[in-house]
Amino acid sequence: MSSPLANRVSRIQPSVTLAITARANQIRAEGGDILNLAGGEPDFDTPEHIKAAAQKAMQEGKTKYTPVPGTLSLKDAIIEKFTRDNALEYSRDEVMVSNGGKQVFYNLCQAILNDGDEILIPAPYWVSYPDMALLAGGEPVIIPSDVANRCKITAADLEKHITPKSKLFVMNSPSNPSGIAYTKDELSEIGKVLEQHENIVVVTDDIYEHIMFGGQKFVNILNTTPSLKDRTIILNGVSKVYSMTGWRIGYAAGPADIIKAMTKIQSQSTSNPSSISQAAAEAALNGKQDCVATMCKAFEERHDYIVKALNDIDGVSCMQCDGTFYCFPNVQGLIDRTNETSNDVEFAEHLLNAAGIAGVPGTAFGSPGHIRFSYATSMDVLEQAMARLGDL
Repeated sequence: MSSPLANRVSRIQPSVTLAITARANQIRAEGGDILNLAGGEPDFDTPEHIKAAAQKAMQEGKTKYTPVPGTLSLKDAIIEKFTRDNALEYSRDEVMVSNGGKQVFYNLCQAILNDGDEILIPAPYWVSYPDMALLAGGEPVIIPSDVANRCKITAADLEKHITPKSKLFVMNSPSNPSGIAYTKDELSEIGKVLEQHENIVVVTDDIYEHIMFGGQKFVNILNTTPSLKDRTIILNGVSKVYSMTGWRIGYAAGPADIIKAMTKIQSQSTSNPSSISQAAAEAALNGKQDCVATMCKAFEERHDYIVKALNDIDGVSCMQCDGTFYCFPNVQGLIDRTNETSNDVEFAEHLLNAAGIAGVPGTAFGSPGHIRFSYATSMDVLEQAMARLGDL
């Protein structure tokens, strides 16, 4: 009997980050000593005022279906957030809420990509962008970046990869996995290229916008090139900055016709996000933001430690990050001198087995020779991990 599976299944790979995290957890459950630097999940608890809002919603019986694109009160909180944080104006029909940021991007791909449409993705990229494009019939076009340019593409790099089939351009700043953010001037130059190609929809993934270091301020491409607003979708969520990964709330803002199409897709897949999680997200966006500053301060301290520790190891080179809670060291020197490995995928496996360190190979992000380490964990874990890495 031939396989009953659809062809689209063979076009994609499982999420590498989730797979490595699951393997690390399995080894730990079996008694192994694993230091998990693979997962993108803050080690902080969800702030108390957010949990209290969820409890209050349950007590008040807010446990029923909500509108597919989210409650009106959460939409209003999102609209206020864009006004307050980004100086951008949106209306209710230009905003939708989904089951996490990943579903937002999935909805977008399903809503706008036709078979053969090209999606322009700068590398290194978040692991799921290419696969979700493939599931929608799109063709990922990877735009390589230069380490000398801090893993960022230039306007010229973008222009060189645009073809008549180009339909979607993805930005993620600050970036998962590199932790690098685009400056206002860099976004302005990229915006000038996009202005000349009216067929390209822009998606900007701002999930880490509030996790910035050294007093740097986040900039969205619409702040530099407002003319793109009628074809730009902003993706965001509460998972990272409020330590609400398990609550599964992401959201989008953009042109009403695209948001309507994304809502239609969602109506036939998951319908509305959890009513309780929406109440919690509303409290997160509307409440005091002290918790954000507290977490960011800890992330920056961890960043400063791990980047220095990595650069002190022979065979490792790691850039200073602008934000997020990831660093993306080049470990080619370690790979070359390790007999058991010839590439970053094998080296990640070697790290797990020989040192008990879980990291994600750079190949998963389109950048071989690197490893992504998450420092969304305690300083104690980071210190142990760097000691083990230095002893390899």
